[in-house]
Amino acid sequence: MKGPVLLIDPPWVIDADDNFWKNIGSCLPSLGLAYIASYLEARGHAVEIMDCTAMRYGLADIERLFKLRAAPPALLGITATTPLIENALAVAAACKRLFPGTKVVLGGVHPTVLPGEVLAHPAVDIVARGEGEETMLEIAEGRKPGEILGISFKEDGRVVHNPDRPLIKDLDTIPPPAYHLLPMDRYYPATGSYRNLPAMSLFATRGCPGRCTFCYRTFYGRLRKRSAANIVAEVELLYRNYGIREIAFYDDAFTSFKETVFEFCDLLHKRGLKLTWTCFTRVDLIDEELLRAMKKAGCHLILFGVESGDERILKAINKRIDLGRVKEAVAAARRIGIDTRASFMLGNQGETEESVRKTIDFAFELDPDQVHFNIATAYPGTELYNWARENGYLTSSSWSDHNMSEINLRLPTISPERLKYYYARVHGDFYFRPRIVLRRLFKIRTLAQLRQEVRGFLALLRIFGGRKERG
Repeated sequence: MKGPVLLIDPPWVIDADDNFWKNIGSCLPSLGLAYIASYLEARGHAVEIMDCTAMRYGLADIERLFKLRAAPPALLGITATTPLIENALAVAAACKRLFPGTKVVLGGVHPTVLPGEVLAHPAVDIVARGEGEETMLEIAEGRKPGEILGISFKEDGRVVHNPDRPLIKDLDTIPPPAYHLLPMDRYYPATGSYRNLPAMSLFATRGCPGRCTFCYRTFYGRLRKRSAANIVAEVELLYRNYGIREIAFYDDAFTSFKETVFEFCDLLHKRGLKLTWTCFTRVDLIDEELLRAMKKAGCHLILFGVESGDERILKAINKRIDLGRVKEAVAAARRIGIDTRASFMLGNQGETEESVRKTIDFAFELDPDQVHFNIATAYPGTELYNWARENGYLTSSSWSDHNMSEINLRLPTISPERLKYYYARVHGDFYFRPRIVLRRLFKIRTLAQLRQEVRGFLALLRIFGGRKERG
């Protein structure tokens, strides 16, 4: 194939002023693209990555950069989640206008679950469904579309869906992400979630043991893990070559394989890598022995998905956890010295004003170090979306509104106005309590932590204060 492979993470733009993440959110790379890049490079292909969010590129900037290229890319790969699909398609269109001979491939969650819709756009040639490493390699090698598993493509005016590609069994066979192609100095985690900089995200597993109705389950499928040695080797690469001092594990449930986590913590300590790290997990996948090992190895924050304080809602969304176990997990982490963040959702199936109040009351009773509330969002490819579509509850006509702060469901059990009312108040009500303010102040140890607290406080003032003024 003549010309390089260009991989693009499209611009992420939040227009909603009341989106909490607009003011405190992270900027971290698409590791999916970086994995594809390293996989292709290992087999002799020239690859470039354009991270539009990190570089603050808008659509006009991308088109300008396209025009400055000495030669067109032979293959353009664009990743897209649901809120980014419109921007991704605009990037594809700009590429086709300037480089009509470039093959354009879209991948990521949204194209995977709605390949026909994405292929209806004239600028898109192929959709790569699911894991992209082997699929993109075969496309780059010029194999005939009909021979490539895991793709959907256009042929003679119709859309063809090839059979799914089997998942990669041994994740250790995938080279580390192509960090050398990324603007490493431009990344940072969410405000309040790190102790040190520079920081980088990392995945130790693919898949999730949960089967919640609001979450995609078609993308990475069965839960798989990397070996502890393989994970630590990547951490050491980041530590030695890029000066990384904080790792954010973005696995859905980092502690799914406890023995691997124990071994990871032991190896990290033996290698003498002085860094701090955070992770996401479930309350039913930790115990005190594991927490102590994680704390010793540098873990300072665990993010638990709780979702609701009403057992009835937890059952409706298939969140198989017990609220008593939630309290035990947060209390155990506090005893051991690991901060906790609990995330909740408002507006799932069966939500009522009473259940919303139960959730808020439970969050205050739980009293984690941090909370975050989202509006339940019906993403395509989820049980929640299918349920809402079948019952006529979907309200939004724009994918960009699927951002966890806009309401795209009109439930028969609670009005959008009441959901917005509670969402508008809850973060300020939680964080402006004197006990939380004092707790956070007493934990400040570095200038970086102080800056985060100031940034988070100002973000809350902008959102919560403005809402108070609007009544």
